Amino acid sequence: QVQLVESGGGLVQAGGSLRLSCAASGVIFSSYILGWFRQAPGKAREFVAALRWSGRTTYYADSVKGRFTISRDNGEATVYLQLNSLIPEDTAVYYCAVKTGGTLTRVARSEYDYWGQGTQVTVSS
Repeated sequence: QVQLVESGGGLVQAGGSLRLSCAASGVIFSSYILGWFRQAPGKAREFVAALRWSGRTTYYADSVKGRFTISRDNGEATVYLQLNSLIPEDTAVYYCAVKTGGTLTRVARSEYDYWGQGTQVTVSS
């Protein structure tokens, strides 16, 4: 079992930044992949970024590439999502999730096994 708790969401003006955190607990193997997803009102949950737990390999959705950065704290079981140059279209509930195998580039929601409760990000224009 893996437990995930997100934090760091909030209200920010367009052009601003936020850093989201995802604290993981439980049994986590180096082969696991940690992903971030988001869900805006009335829309499907969509992939944002992913990182392999063992290394530095990352993968991003085109819509956030160059603006968002996923990283991991080696000393803590925490993964971060740095959100820069935010736009109103980034407004959503952001979720972290873990999948126990597979590849970074398979980004379907159904690929992921464990989910956090989400943190709200609101970007005002």
